[in-house]
Amino acid sequence: MMAEEFTIAPIRRLLKKAGKLRINEGAANKLRDYIGEYGQLVAERAVELAKKDNRKTVLERDIRGAALEIWIPEENEDE
Repeated sequence: MMAEEFTIAPIRRLLKKAGKLRINEGAANKLRDYIGEYGQLVAERAVELAKKDNRKTVLERDIRGAALEIWIPEENEDE
């Protein structure tokens, strides 16, 4: 899994920016796992999009398109 490639310090900073609370190590690790999984999915889809256009370079638009395709909004977001 890719999550181990991310250091825990920036993940903790993300959580602290969201609210000035202490951060449990397990919570920081779980967020790192989710970010890694999501990032891997986005990367794979972005590469597919670039290949589909017969390109050897992944562009910003590929990342954005992949992220929008893969994004799974919260069920309560429409409320």
